[in-house]
Amino acid sequence: MITLPEQYGYKDVNELIDLSDFLDVPPFGNRAFSKRKGEGLCYKFWKDKDQNGYVFQTSYYVGVDWLIEGKKAIYVEPKQNDGEIQINYLKMLLDAFNENSDLKHLEELFEVDFDKPTIEIEQQQDLLTPLLVIQYFQLLKRIVRKGLRKSYYKVDRNLNSRVKGKVLINQTITKNLIKSKNTSTVCHFEEFGINSLENKILKKAFNFCRAILSNSNFDGDKLVSDYANFIQPALEQVDEEVNILDLRHIKPNPLYPEYEQSLKLAKIILKKYGYSISRISNQKILTPPFWIDMSKLFELYVYSKLKLQFPLPGEVIYHPSVNRLEPDFLIRSKDGHFVMVVDAKYKPQYVDNTITVDDARQISGYARLKMVYELLQESDMSKVIECLIIFSDQNSLDELDKRDFRSFPEKSYVSLYKIGVRLPSLI
Repeated sequence: MITLPEQYGYKDVNELIDLSDFLDVPPFGNRAFSKRKGEGLCYKFWKDKDQNGYVFQTSYYVGVDWLIEGKKAIYVEPKQNDGEIQINYLKMLLDAFNENSDLKHLEELFEVDFDKPTIEIEQQQDLLTPLLVIQYFQLLKRIVRKGLRKSYYKVDRNLNSRVKGKVLINQTITKNLIKSKNTSTVCHFEEFGINSLENKILKKAFNFCRAILSNSNFDGDKLVSDYANFIQPALEQVDEEVNILDLRHIKPNPLYPEYEQSLKLAKIILKKYGYSISRISNQKILTPPFWIDMSKLFELYVYSKLKLQFPLPGEVIYHPSVNRLEPDFLIRSKDGHFVMVVDAKYKPQYVDNTITVDDARQISGYARLKMVYELLQESDMSKVIECLIIFSDQNSLDELDKRDFRSFPEKSYVSLYKIGVRLPSLI
């Protein structure tokens, strides 16, 4: 397996990777993050001009995938700069999920390809499972706070001295009549309560996650365990036994978005372990290819930090839809001191470099839209709306401070600023 850090190969010329043992390696190749319709590049490689090996570059995605299906895999780990700083993506996720983020944006965090063969990796290389567990527990916590959804579900019950619904003749004979229980009848009918198919699946996946926690050590265990202890009492009255084939009969309900997202995650968790909880304890595991979008995670992390600086309702607008475009954030403080278009860029190179023309053009374009002026309640269309780019900087402070938002102006532009934020790292 080839192991590389994220954002590898852009700053310096890196050593060549020998793939001469594999005759079917093309002269160049790449892998795109499919949810971005080919716009997000996970990695790319090409043969060097002297034909001595292959040059690799990675982007803002971490994960594992087949380089040559069934023969050679590539693993991209969450490290920045020269590979010495390892980003604690789980801490970022925990901070980001403290906010009630729009669920549709959580779906863009990762992708899993169950159509490809599984890849054997060490348990500590499994970046996907902790992310799934944290995201799943956060969604379950929201559901439990609102209360488990009640619905009608079908049951078979052996009733004494009464009949309800449809009488199951064969079962009544075998369970009752041949045992001289003449007053009992097995009936098939509907009940209304929390022991529905959806809740059974949620509990089954929840128990898988509890087993995962007991067999792994990742940062944030204490907090996630607190989530589990909060969720468990609400699921006590729900059965865990569920037929895997019944997963196909679940239909999403737009009135319960948390349920829809939770059930999607539950299916991924169960499928990832082949619906067998015994596979969780293995030191080496088989995983389907997956990719995690660190730039989207950074965006959600920045959102949580902005909400700390602007806690009042409506001060931070996240991903508004404006003329088929989506700025990351619009900020209008209640005192009117901050009226800004803000973009999160997972680009540590901005520590030493100026903002690129493409990024400056993008955020400036957002700030010229009439609807943006309306959303920011700016009636003077001749006024230049301020723009701010927030980037990752491991030399910066842990928290954003709005008092510093105008401290680092870009000299070539009017009312365009940048500021770095430090990401949690593993020491």
